Amino acid sequence: MNRLPLVACLLAALVTPVASPSAANDFTGHVDPFIGSGGHGHVFVGASVPFGAVQVGPNNFHQGWDWCSGYHFSDDVLAGFSHLHLGGTGIADLGDILLMPYTGALATGPGSRKDPDAGYASRYSHDREQARPGFYAVDLLDHDVHVELTATERVGLHRYRYPADKPAHLAIDLQFENGGGRVVESRLRRVDETTVVGYRRSKGWAKDQRVFFALKSSKPFAEFRIFLGDRAVGGESAEGQALRAIGTYEGSPGEVLVRVGISPVSEENALANLEKEAGTADFDAVAAAANAAWNDQLGRIQIEADDRTKRIFSTALYHTMIAPALFNDHNGDYRGADGKVHRNPGFDTYTIFSLWDTYRAAHPLFTLTQPERVGQFIQTMLAIRDQQGKLPVWHLMGNETDTMVGYHAVPVVVDAYFKGLLDADPERAFEAIKNSAMRDERGLDSIKEIGYIPAEKGSESVALAMEYAIDDWCIAQMAKALGKPEDDEYFSKRAKAYREYFDPKTKFMRGKLSDGTWREPFDPIASSHRRDDYCEGNGWQYLWLVPHDPEGLIELLGGDEAFGEKLDQLFTVESIKSAEASADISGLIGQYAHGNEPGHHTTYLYAFVGQQWKTAKLVRQILTTLYSDQPDGLSGNEDCGQMSAWYVFSAMGIYPVNPVAGVYVFGSPIVDKATIAVPGGKSFTIIAKNNSPMNLYIQSVELNGKPYGKSYITHPDIIAGGELTFVMGPEPNKAFGNAPEDRPQSVVMSRSTK
Repeated sequence: MNRLPLVACLLAALVTPVASPSAANDFTGHVDPFIGSGGHGHVFVGASVPFGAVQVGPNNFHQGWDWCSGYHFSDDVLAGFSHLHLGGTGIADLGDILLMPYTGALATGPGSRKDPDAGYASRYSHDREQARPGFYAVDLLDHDVHVELTATERVGLHRYRYPADKPAHLAIDLQFENGGGRVVESRLRRVDETTVVGYRRSKGWAKDQRVFFALKSSKPFAEFRIFLGDRAVGGESAEGQALRAIGTYEGSPGEVLVRVGISPVSEENALANLEKEAGTADFDAVAAAANAAWNDQLGRIQIEADDRTKRIFSTALYHTMIAPALFNDHNGDYRGADGKVHRNPGFDTYTIFSLWDTYRAAHPLFTLTQPERVGQFIQTMLAIRDQQGKLPVWHLMGNETDTMVGYHAVPVVVDAYFKGLLDADPERAFEAIKNSAMRDERGLDSIKEIGYIPAEKGSESVALAMEYAIDDWCIAQMAKALGKPEDDEYFSKRAKAYREYFDPKTKFMRGKLSDGTWREPFDPIASSHRRDDYCEGNGWQYLWLVPHDPEGLIELLGGDEAFGEKLDQLFTVESIKSAEASADISGLIGQYAHGNEPGHHTTYLYAFVGQQWKTAKLVRQILTTLYSDQPDGLSGNEDCGQMSAWYVFSAMGIYPVNPVAGVYVFGSPIVDKATIAVPGGKSFTIIAKNNSPMNLYIQSVELNGKPYGKSYITHPDIIAGGELTFVMGPEPNKAFGNAPEDRPQSVVMSRSTK
């Protein structure tokens, strides 16, 4: 078979380059997908293409919180290989359409983690396991079957090598649950001797998730049996709450290629997806195309660094491109947030929007690395708003989960507007973001009536209002740009709501009762997971959640010196947690918790009081101690790319404290050189001269060869192309960025609207 035309076709479908890297550069070779698969990282391990609908990979039996993605590095038993996975979340779901090749006697179920011999599950060893972008392989030790996986956007490809001396089977398991969902309806139908189609509907974190599939085997099934539980169901098709099918091959089939197309719409569309993307493809051609797609995407930021840093950086960049995930068929059809099938809207639709996490750095990173996708993300969000009445909060497979606090589609939409990437009518977008802020749910009625959420009205009142204030600041900026003075004034006032929670006596943000008194007792270290005034945090961590108005927080804390002293204390108080604290509070330096997202901007706040050198010291400490190239190399959940986006930005020496302002505050670059491909075939290069573990402080900066005294750079500067040079040294230059005019400001500096 001539593979070259096929590979070219697949690449055309998978890749939309900004500026392609040299073909000689192998960026995928630096990626280790196992980083973050241990500890509390919860990352997806398996095969996918950038932002693909399919994430085909191994599934362990669910053993608790650290198995949210379906796989944990500590395990050694596999139940099979499913086609949908979450990457780094704190809640388990998906694991849909699980396949398991096995040998020996007929088994009708997987058995269990404690007793894999009771079914078709198998032990495995990391010594006989491989993973790289777009590819995964493992040996099933109990069955002597070698498994390889790769993917296109909507198709998972499995290549099995069965032994010659044992009966060979393939389990198609629609009952398997990844700890977070319950199957409520399923369907299986054998179309012919090599083709099976089906459907699974489950209820879990996604309240009504529907996945259709079509499977084609390169070898015919000599026997095909359907089971409901352990009971055999006669015939070629069945419907039931949870079904499994066992296909048995004739004799010893040797190498078998199994292609599985998925769809949120129908079995027919799943089959069409399969035929369009991988109908006649062989495994190696698809794996090569997947690798090429990843190589193109990873090449959008090219770095020079030591090997360890390259592995961490490249893997982090890789992890930012698992989600959001494509959520339409090859013909453009998709299932909307209203549960209805919608025909091709003219743009790709996406799902898995972990916005409480990703609005902070992952989505700002996309404006640099994925400018052609940003508009499609926004179009998807606006379609969701039309279908469910509000912008997404935490959207999963067409379902609104309402997980976490805030309405953080707002900063993503507003940031896209100011950076000229909206790809939608600004008036429609503004109406959508305003609508999200003017609802009566989740404490917003109190915000509108009295300006804050009383603590006795429910848990997380401080976190809710502080996150809302960030979103409201964003709305005010867009209102100002669109010439809407009344909306600007109203939302600018609401953006100050964080002040309602500041207690000048204790100098913390505290729960406030309806009568204006503080909730008692108060302990800034105390935290009860989602049952107190904060969300996965405590008083120390939430004091700093004012990325939209650091100047206002500086004023509340008594000025530059007092602010700096209080911030120093955050990193020096004892690193302890209360007994009921969330497991997400991890990666502690004092009471700073890098393992959870609300604090990700906090180290950069020193720059707002002219102490950039303190930012440099702490950022370098986090880069080198809270990230590594080992399976436990993340200090907290990956959370759909946010933990990794922090690293990508910070390793280059910049970070978007305010996710909408278009301002990147300087930290301490750990890479020697980073080149960002920007639209128009241009590039922006960041160089760190004299960089070393000891030389972590910025001594001076040049922008395009000219002295540059500011402790930040703007988005327009970056996308214009050019060169930013840091000169590094072993001692702080305390004068750098100290002058008030050289400090970051809470104003939008990316008004390249269109």
